[in-house]
Amino acid sequence: MTDPDFYSRDRPDDADLPEDRPRGGGPENPRRGHRTILILTLVLIVLIIIGTILIF
Repeated sequence: MTDPDFYSRDRPDDADLPEDRPRGGGPENPRRGHRTILILTLVLIVLIIIGTILIF
């Protein structure tokens, strides 16, 4: 059974447990991590190409 008013109430100020799903906010630029992965992937590809050229 669930309390019918559960979702209508806010979290109490003196809650004992930390909130498991923080509300709002978040990273200012959520795509920043994707850019870093892209750059690292491109660097890895360039290094593989240079390594292949040097071997042959």
